[in-house]
Amino acid sequence: MEQQLIKLLDKDLECTDFKIKDTQVIMAVRSQKREGICPYCGRPSTRIHSRYEREIQDIPFQDKQTILLLKVRKFFCDDPECGFKTFTERFDFVRPSGKKTDRLIEKIVMTSTRLSSVSAACLLKADSVKVSKSTINNLLKKNAGDCG
Repeated sequence: MEQQLIKLLDKDLECTDFKIKDTQVIMAVRSQKREGICPYCGRPSTRIHSRYEREIQDIPFQDKQTILLLKVRKFFCDDPECGFKTFTERFDFVRPSGKKTDRLIEKIVMTSTRLSSVSAACLLKADSVKVSKSTINNLLKKNAGDCG
């Protein structure tokens, strides 16, 4: 079941571990792609520099906060013309240094457009979304065009 859930987020992801705790659903996930594409020059690479883990919050599941433990690879860029020696693989569902999925950000923004940030934070917390009023304000500023 967890494989099907994670494929809805990105068809190239694989769930390697799945835990349900009192208030959280935690999924360890990684990309199944063999190569990364340099975001600066567009050249593919298979040479891995290092790996690390990102903790990303997703929309709640069964009234539990959902956490993705995303294994991310850093690749070497072998294009001598590229100004960067390494790059980190990118995912369509989260911004490069984001801590929340794009669909969770959309939910936060839509919930917050007609409420104060304090009220929105309380409402979202009741819906198992961990977000502060300052994060809500920052997201509203960044996504002002999407607020309608």
